[in-house]
Amino acid sequence: MRRFAATFLAAALLVITPLWAADEGAITVLCSNGIKAAVEELAPRFERESHTKVAVTYDLAANLKRRIEAGDSFDVAILTPAAIDDLIKQGKIAANGRTMIARSDLAVEMRAGARKPDLSTVDAFKNSLLNAKTIAYAKEGASGVLFVQTINKLGIADKIKGMPTATGEAVSAAVVTGTAEFGILPVSEILPVKGAEVAGTFPGDARSFIEMVGGVSAMSQRATNARRFVEFLVGTQAAPVLKKTGMSRN
Repeated sequence: MRRFAATFLAAALLVITPLWAADEGAITVLCSNGIKAAVEELAPRFERESHTKVAVTYDLAANLKRRIEAGDSFDVAILTPAAIDDLIKQGKIAANGRTMIARSDLAVEMRAGARKPDLSTVDAFKNSLLNAKTIAYAKEGASGVLFVQTINKLGIADKIKGMPTATGEAVSAAVVTGTAEFGILPVSEILPVKGAEVAGTFPGDARSFIEMVGGVSAMSQRATNARRFVEFLVGTQAAPVLKKTGMSRN
């Protein structure tokens, strides 16, 4: 009788245990902060639909690239195009898995409720930057690199009061607390911040945006599921989430 009960219990557990609890392990994703808000919502959906767990680590694309180069294991990387392409050249990412996922316009972040600067034209944009008390930007972030390129192109790099920070979170913190009048981040990183809002995107010829590209590790033991996750992020079900979080496919 005891043996029968033990057998019955074991069989019952097999029936009620979710399929994904017995899989070979979660897909490990190294993801840039630029698309964090969208992936935070889409990853759980993928888990439910595919019965495959997803473990995501968020950071600056530059930091994640260094981790991959140092030998950190991963299945999917979502980084900037330049980072993905360099890792493909190094043999870290499979060339046939490179997928453009989405992009987000670079924008000026301001404290919620503050008076919006005039960003309607390139000249107005330049004047607003020049008159700002302090402008925070992530020094190694893709948005920070693009911002520096933009102000150099506009010829005002040595005239603005820049405040380089280590991360995009630090940029937003500086804006919300009033340490910086403005911050420079992609729209996708500004929208989730409480106490901050988008003052406007870069206008005209100054327009700039960050792209997020997905790639599958050349050494992934879960390459099939990794590719399915990347495909899920560019599927029709992902489009409304990307739009809501300040990103688009075009």
